Amino acid sequence: MHISARSDHAIRAALELACREPEIVTAETIAAAQDVPRRSVVAILSDLRRADLVRASRGSTGGYVLTRPAREITLGDVVRGVDGPAADVVGARADGAGCTDVTQHLPGVWAALRTSLRQVLDATTLHDVLTGDLPDHVRRLAEAPEV
Repeated sequence: MHISARSDHAIRAALELACREPEIVTAETIAAAQDVPRRSVVAILSDLRRADLVRASRGSTGGYVLTRPAREITLGDVVRGVDGPAADVVGARADGAGCTDVTQHLPGVWAALRTSLRQVLDATTLHDVLTGDLPDHVRRLAEAPEV
């Protein structure tokens, strides 16, 4: 399981836009505030625009804004916007092909892992992260002693 740097940077960019709503924010401002290379931010914002999560405005006062309120955009939306389906497990085939007797139940574990990650990403909005008011099940996981 791996959350890519691209997804992390995209979430940071989306949070930067969310905390500045309704201001139009430039890629340069986001890059500087989040210490992410400007080229990466521009590419990420382009992907988020194609995913209909941000809107671009051109001109001397141009920049980016979210297309919906931060309460309506989940972290899962952002991850899927830049990386496609969330929580792919390298080498894990959903059909269990290639599993031997000792690994026959492993596809079920990978499915549970993908589901668990999606349950966190799809239940947590940009607004939740900004305010720290995380969904109860996410807060319990974050505060678990083994974290």
